[in-house]
Amino acid sequence: MANIPDAAVPDTGTIAGRLDRLPITRTHRRATVAVGLGLFFDFYEVFLTGVLSSVLVEEFSLTKAELPPLLASTFVGMFFGALLLGRLADRFGRRGAFLLNLGLYSLFSLLGAFSGSALMLLVTRFFAGIGLGAEPPLADTYLTDLLPARKRGRFIAWAYTLAFCGFPVVGFLARGLTEHEILGIAGWRWLFVLGALGAGAVFLLRRGLPESPRWLESVGRSEEAEHLVAGMEAEARGGVDETPAPPRGTTRRRAAAPVRELFGPALRRRTGMMVVFHVLQTLGYYGFGTLVPLVLAAKGYAVSQSLLFAALTYLGYPVGSALSLPIVERVERKYLVVGSVLAMAVFGIAFGYAGSMALILVFGFLYTATSNLFSNAYHIYQAEIFPTALRSTASSGTYSLSRLASGAMPFVLVPLLNAHGPTTLFLVVAGALVVVALDVAVLGPRTTGRRLENVNDEALPAR
Repeated sequence: MANIPDAAVPDTGTIAGRLDRLPITRTHRRATVAVGLGLFFDFYEVFLTGVLSSVLVEEFSLTKAELPPLLASTFVGMFFGALLLGRLADRFGRRGAFLLNLGLYSLFSLLGAFSGSALMLLVTRFFAGIGLGAEPPLADTYLTDLLPARKRGRFIAWAYTLAFCGFPVVGFLARGLTEHEILGIAGWRWLFVLGALGAGAVFLLRRGLPESPRWLESVGRSEEAEHLVAGMEAEARGGVDETPAPPRGTTRRRAAAPVRELFGPALRRRTGMMVVFHVLQTLGYYGFGTLVPLVLAAKGYAVSQSLLFAALTYLGYPVGSALSLPIVERVERKYLVVGSVLAMAVFGIAFGYAGSMALILVFGFLYTATSNLFSNAYHIYQAEIFPTALRSTASSGTYSLSRLASGAMPFVLVPLLNAHGPTTLFLVVAGALVVVALDVAVLGPRTTGRRLENVNDEALPAR
């Protein structure tokens, strides 16, 4: 079926149609920045333990058997957090789930800074993970709900470009702080403090965001949805809507759609596609990022050199994300996901074979840059292909599997690296990425420039 730019078809009577007709307003920009900053700390957190893995081994005298549970703890917490908070966002609203996840993360990241043992650090990492577990799918869901169809991809890509600055920041902070003490406190502990304080600031910023009008309408709170959309329309005209806001929740008549619909005739193909996708894509995306210091150590580089190489390689994350901005609305996102994931497989194998500092940096940078073109495309894509009433549940539920797979990775990939070396490790990763490409190519619908309602109506069985 052709990629129809159905966002151009007039629809002025519905909440969805009016949202798609809007130009980009101050509210859209503020939401994009607030979401991007929250995602910044999600990615900061995801890569923090991996970057510090060598330091923590020395700090707590960890054996090779004790390191994988510590690396896995955050991801296991993220699995449970994604399942819980994703469903809460469909039942009680996107905004409340956003605030809850950042609050939990900020608290337990701060507690983690005071860990006196590996066990306490593992526990605090687990609960911090619960807080951040649903951050990316909640971000995808919220911005997908709010943004007009013709600009949806570009502004979500902007949010992730801001977020991906977290990777090199972690790398360079780890390089600069881990070998020093500040006020008598070990530098690695300050990395947790900075994450907690930053997330707390974003929590305050997000308190001013509106609820999703699409979600409000989906649960029967039509008066509130109307008020928010009217306000955004007034904002687009340069004015302010003076109509008093209706009381919250007084018109609610419908509950969130049941989870079983994800496995019904209309959605099971898409649900199955995303289950396979998230189980396997994480081997390439998070597997590379969290294991780079260990891979470099296996190649014979010292801890300090490994951290510097990792930091320089991580510059590819925001650069790759920025490169997606001019093409994410011009190239069908389904094919963008497929093409970028295949490129990741090629660059990953090249990184595994690289034997010099120059080649390690070149292929590491190319891998991370390509992986963020891939990441931006799929984060936009995964929320577009599910209906509003189940958008957060579906995105978070399937995404949670990537968190669980990330938790399992240290138990699989670290022994594989130790036993067979970097080349074998990246051949396994490349095989998983090829399966991801086939999965999306065969089962995925087209979405670029299309109304969410039309993308999801075509999943319904023919009558």
